[in-house]
Amino acid sequence: MTNSLKHYLLMTFLISILTACNQNVKSTASNNVLIKEWEGPYGGVPAFDKMKVEDIKDAMIQGMKLRLNEIENIAKNKDEPSFENTILQMERSGKELNRVYSYYGILSSNLSSPEFRKIQSELAPLLSDHQSKINQNESLFKRIETVFNNSKDNPLEPDQQRLVEIIYNSFFMNGASLNKEKKKEYASINKKLSELYIKFSNNILNDEEGYITYLSEKELGGLSEGFIKSAAEVAEKNGKTGSYAITNTRSSMDPFLTFSTEREIRKKVWENYYSRSDNNDEFDNKEIIAEILKLRKERVNLLGYENYAQWRLQDRMAKNPENAMELMMSVWPLAIKRVAEEVEDMQKLANLLGDDIKIEPWDYRYYAEKVRKSKYDLNSEEVKQYLQLDKLTDAMHYVAGRLFGYKFKKITDGSVPVFHPDVEVWEVANKSNGKNIGLWYLDPYARQGKRSGAWASTFRGHTTFDGKTNVLATNNSNFVKPAKGESILVSWDDATTFFHEFGHALHYFSSNVRYPSLNGGVRDYTEFQSQLLERWLSTDEVIKQFLVHNKTGEPIPDELVSKIKKASKFNQGFSTTEYLASALIDMKIHLADPENIDVAKFEKETLAEMQMPKELPMRHRTPHFGHVFSGEGYATAYYGYMWADVLTSDATEAFVDAPGGFYDDELSKRMVKYLFAPRNSIDPAEAYRLFRGRDADVSALKRDRGF
Repeated sequence: MTNSLKHYLLMTFLISILTACNQNVKSTASNNVLIKEWEGPYGGVPAFDKMKVEDIKDAMIQGMKLRLNEIENIAKNKDEPSFENTILQMERSGKELNRVYSYYGILSSNLSSPEFRKIQSELAPLLSDHQSKINQNESLFKRIETVFNNSKDNPLEPDQQRLVEIIYNSFFMNGASLNKEKKKEYASINKKLSELYIKFSNNILNDEEGYITYLSEKELGGLSEGFIKSAAEVAEKNGKTGSYAITNTRSSMDPFLTFSTEREIRKKVWENYYSRSDNNDEFDNKEIIAEILKLRKERVNLLGYENYAQWRLQDRMAKNPENAMELMMSVWPLAIKRVAEEVEDMQKLANLLGDDIKIEPWDYRYYAEKVRKSKYDLNSEEVKQYLQLDKLTDAMHYVAGRLFGYKFKKITDGSVPVFHPDVEVWEVANKSNGKNIGLWYLDPYARQGKRSGAWASTFRGHTTFDGKTNVLATNNSNFVKPAKGESILVSWDDATTFFHEFGHALHYFSSNVRYPSLNGGVRDYTEFQSQLLERWLSTDEVIKQFLVHNKTGEPIPDELVSKIKKASKFNQGFSTTEYLASALIDMKIHLADPENIDVAKFEKETLAEMQMPKELPMRHRTPHFGHVFSGEGYATAYYGYMWADVLTSDATEAFVDAPGGFYDDELSKRMVKYLFAPRNSIDPAEAYRLFRGRDADVSALKRDRGF
């Protein structure tokens, strides 16, 4: 990101003042708990128990000042640029700001409030300006460029060489080589975008919080006892005692649409969910999206790119939008063909039941479940009785022990502060020598102010260049909190997602990199490790030990396991199509001309051209596609899940063929060594070849999905 020239010059002046009174800055900063060095056990931990919303803005401003001072000192160094005095010093900078970001991330994702959202909107342009001052520091970029060019003639150690290339390319891609006028324009665009991203996200949160469907007792047909109890508690908390609340989140919507016998209410819940930020009111996102698309194209045009996708994908595994589109379009016809077959099966069953309906989007999950029962004699509600969240947590720890040599011990003495009473913490240690690897935080339940979905992140990553650091990682879900005394029962899909996010955590814990920046990832590769770990949920070792009935404690019957495995490819048309539709729209809308774009019209017409089945929606419709429009991480990169799926399917076949199966000792060690531990210290394609002995075979994905 960049900033205006006028502001840049002003900040250069201010930085010179800050340099002279750096001690005073640090003294002021130290009074704010959010910027202080972490204290306590395990190498120091965030002081979540002392976190206050009103402290975040001051802490962020102080952190930015300190980091800019460090950056300016690097840029002004009179010595010949070298890896040690430039790149290494950049890796050391920003420790205070990084600590503040840990609190900011929690307040943004897990504990958002109207008070925080106001501060977040105020900080967005400041944070954009801050990054701009770094990316547009000409003296700094000249030093980076010198180190980069020198390394071509005198190569550094492999991980150092990759670090230099990553940093140089990042600066180049963010306008460091532009002239002053273009830098000014580039910065202005980034500032506007940062404000739009925050507004986009907050609009979604408002629609998730503002649309709740309340049921009466007579409208509970088909719903499980546990779901009903949870819905009653949510309603009571909202002042609707005696009613039952269906919140506007996936964790509430999905099971309701799957099991509720109330078709008209299913329609209402479906419409509430899929129309988030698309209601032509103050929280509508369509005009915001149009502005984002226009600004993104203007920005990359300054760098000489035709469209945003070209710029975004150049450092990804796909390299360009054409390669990404080729993969997606090789699967799309097979996916929609399978949907047609699934809809035909559902319609036949609906007719047989005398329901006198035509399958609509709010019917898909409901009748798919009935077909599942009919074809495989498999009842999802029956399966849920064996999927307890605490047992699944134990299962993940077991897998981590077998594959990675980790042991997990829950911390119950209150020595590690948490940001909410629902959060639990485990110590992660090496099984063989007992050495601490880090801490694992788990925040499992949905709540007001918590963004939907599931995700993983870190408060501190592994490095060794200035002494070894341990990892503080967190997994976050949105399970509906059960009524008091009830077990937390989840669907097979939710259990899979739980394993998925834990895969990200294991990727963090297994890191062996020296430098902080190498803990980052390549977007269409970083989902691979997490998707791969999903496969251990269905291994015999996990099933036999951890899938036990929530009432009787009896292990899941072999007959039911057999049904689950036989039905593993069931409904792949739905899951593949709803995902791919979002990924294709993401790419196509960024390749289109954004001038005067009508977002609603574009989505509708493009889906029609793609022959999108009318019986199901995109997984993420454009107005609430947070992956793509609340920031830039997944913009033109949502295809990355499928790119990673190719690697996952191919790697899975390696384990299936291994003598020891999914727990094969030799293959597990290769997986950790080449696929998890290096993070971004080596090229992902090379890493996969080291593991597999060849490139991944795309046909493995088609076999995996039964296409």
